[in-house]
Amino acid sequence: MTILKKTEFPPPINGFEDISRYWDKQRKIIAAKILPGEYYVTNQNEMICTVLGSCVSACVRDRRTGIGGMNHFMLPISEDGNWGGSDSVISTATRYGNYAMEHMINDILTHGGLRCNLEVKVFGGGKIMSSMTDVGNKNIKFVQDYLAQERLKVTGEDLGDIYPRKVLYFPATGRVLMKKLKDLHNDTIVKREKAYQHTLDQKPVEGEIELF
Repeated sequence: MTILKKTEFPPPINGFEDISRYWDKQRKIIAAKILPGEYYVTNQNEMICTVLGSCVSACVRDRRTGIGGMNHFMLPISEDGNWGGSDSVISTATRYGNYAMEHMINDILTHGGLRCNLEVKVFGGGKIMSSMTDVGNKNIKFVQDYLAQERLKVTGEDLGDIYPRKVLYFPATGRVLMKKLKDLHNDTIVKREKAYQHTLDQKPVEGEIELF
């Protein structure tokens, strides 16, 4: 049985050195753990994992080469907790969502993926923060509209509901393991997503970028 120490891990793609990686003993594979606002792209046989509440993750890969990645994002919302409303609020949310999706996809294309070979699986958007408007549903609508507009092939999804999800993604094969955390009795995810939402309110939204 091969067990790799962290010092023996092959280096990640340039730009992803700050993403936490560890050896998953159960599945005997290098795993990259992403948090809200992060994404990870790999051209190796690795697993990418995250836990989602209201956020959405898109798992994207080139089905021929196995190069792929996963993101974890939430749209910014207005101060009163509403995503919809003024044109400026909608524009900001759309720009942020585009930024979250397109940077990851462009990294996949830069490292050998082809747009015509991309396949996508999407997860998350649970209504876990009852005190807020249904930001999870807004995230779902955004990602579905985005994928339809970009004509990207969706091969699997599990969206909505009221439960957090743990998602394990294997870009080399396209396999996904997803578990709804129905017995989660702490508010760690809610606190983490509220903190993430606060950071979105504090930082500027990046400009438009395009897929190439």
